[in-house]
Amino acid sequence: MNPAIDEARRYLALAADDAVAFRGMLSVPEIKFRLACFHAQQSVEKSLKAVLVLHGIEQRRTHDLNLLAQLLVDQDIKPPYSPEELTRLNPFAVTFRYDDCDIPLITATEVDNIVTRIHRWATDLVR
Repeated sequence: MNPAIDEARRYLALAADDAVAFRGMLSVPEIKFRLACFHAQQSVEKSLKAVLVLHGIEQRRTHDLNLLAQLLVDQDIKPPYSPEELTRLNPFAVTFRYDDCDIPLITATEVDNIVTRIHRWATDLVR
């Protein structure tokens, strides 16, 4: 039993749940895109945190994907997307959750690709 691996797996399971919520919400026309993307952002955040935990990298409580990815890059662990690319999802963590309109910063396909690749990458590392 390895506590770091167990915690990383827990994060990945939570990330998978958020990915399912994101994709499910996209299929419901009445649900705003920004609300679905909140779960996409959460999935990516938890996937990054799984890798951070696995490698024993200290992190503070944050929703900032740029910061989380940069912590990995600083330790020579390269996610499939740069910290700057992941920043595109940051507004969905807080800003757009309390807004009443959708702002098309990124497409659903782009978001789904990010969620899929980050989760797959993290899962491969945790194995």
